[in-house]
Amino acid sequence: MLFLRHTISAARVLSISALSITTALISGCAGGGAQQPSTGFSGNTPVTVLASSTANDQLSQFNINFTSLTLSTQTGQTATLLTTPTNVEFIHLNGASEPLATASVPQGVYTSATAIIGNSGFVCVANVPSANSVYVSTYAYGSTPSSQVTVTLPAPITVTGTAMVLSLDMLVSKSATYSSCAETSPSDTYSINPTFNLAPITLASQPTNIQNGRLTGLGGLIASVDTAGSSFTVASADGDLCVPPTGQVCQPGTSNGPVWQVASNSNTVFQGVGGFSALAAGMPVDMDATIQPDGSLLATRIAVAATNITNLSVFSGPLIQLASSQPTASFLGREQQGYLFGIGPGVGSGYFSFGSATFQISSQFTNLENLPFSATFSAATMFAGQNISYTTNAPAIQSGPTYDPAATVTLIPQTIDGTVTTVSSEGGFDTYTVALAPYDLVQNLAVQPGQTTALTNPGSIVVYADSNTQMLATDPPTVGGLLRFNGLLFNDHGTAKMDCAWIGDGVPE
Repeated sequence: MLFLRHTISAARVLSISALSITTALISGCAGGGAQQPSTGFSGNTPVTVLASSTANDQLSQFNINFTSLTLSTQTGQTATLLTTPTNVEFIHLNGASEPLATASVPQGVYTSATAIIGNSGFVCVANVPSANSVYVSTYAYGSTPSSQVTVTLPAPITVTGTAMVLSLDMLVSKSATYSSCAETSPSDTYSINPTFNLAPITLASQPTNIQNGRLTGLGGLIASVDTAGSSFTVASADGDLCVPPTGQVCQPGTSNGPVWQVASNSNTVFQGVGGFSALAAGMPVDMDATIQPDGSLLATRIAVAATNITNLSVFSGPLIQLASSQPTASFLGREQQGYLFGIGPGVGSGYFSFGSATFQISSQFTNLENLPFSATFSAATMFAGQNISYTTNAPAIQSGPTYDPAATVTLIPQTIDGTVTTVSSEGGFDTYTVALAPYDLVQNLAVQPGQTTALTNPGSIVVYADSNTQMLATDPPTVGGLLRFNGLLFNDHGTAKMDCAWIGDGVPE
């Protein structure tokens, strides 16, 4: 039996799902530091805003629906960065980035910024052994008071040059307060206070998913394909999108997440399909790309997890529980889109069956064969807390005992926050044993009724770093250091091990 409880108080609005994408280095990016006013301003500069976040492991989902985002000068002149209501899910962007919007901004010196936010909400997952239950608690506002929204500019922003990139970084720990992760009483209190830093960045220097001048791991559904121009649009997983496959009845939902214009060329690497000609509306894509001056993306890698788009829906997020009695999993749909959102509302958390699924690993990582352990992912090695994406062709949301049958289940990268307890090496890799906070899903969900215990020591993870790993922390990893690690999380005979993409500064627990 699965023990999953989803609690939402009547006055609260369940937040919508999310999606992510890839980007790259733009020439003319302004640096960080203090900036002096200039008298040489002329015309406008294309400015691309990237959404990012800084978080520990306490929350499992955080959706923000932006109504607008503006810059202001000391004299009160304003410039609009975003006008179309756009939803962003920020937990999957912990230490990562995706394009939010691009605008033509009058050159000048801007000293403040304002964000207007509609719906907002966060999800906290907790295993409560005394209640014999797992709580998936959603805390949400239907409208977010402007007095509770803060956008800080660490320094005035000088908009100049041929193109610029700004990072809108959500400080998650400052953005949510709550009396209990397991919402069990009407007296439980919470507050949503979205808090952001907005600053110009040079992409290659940031502790994000930007590698070698490009964004990695951007995901979504193809919305349209321009075969003549070798380009396509992608609706990010931050918003719902239903694309009607040929011959199918589907009422398209409105994609309220960022939408990206993507081009490919002869250097683009295709995975899961033979090439650009095989792409079609409704396919799920995972991409690496570089940002162009106009804010569009040039894809360097395009991976397609599933090519059967009939009634296709895609979900991604953390596993909550794996039933020991049948091939069924409970799951938090941190990001979700596809066919099911055209015939009815999706569910923030639910179940799927994987008895006939194809298991695969994100093709973003190319060093799996070099790891000094067997980096495999299957029904036998999955465990609660792992980040996965699954596709289903179910024509309707199905209840037990079969639930929605997964067509594919893919292991995808995730970010953990923890304290280094040992530093060593193995097989050409630097290794770091990382102690997790008690609320981290890997540790918190490790022992549940009705679930086979998969890990022998779920309180720690061994991280493997090689020459491909970006070392972006202020100081090198040492014993006692609090750091964030991003990568693929495997189960190696009961020990959780990570193939690490980047290491950044940690967030206090």
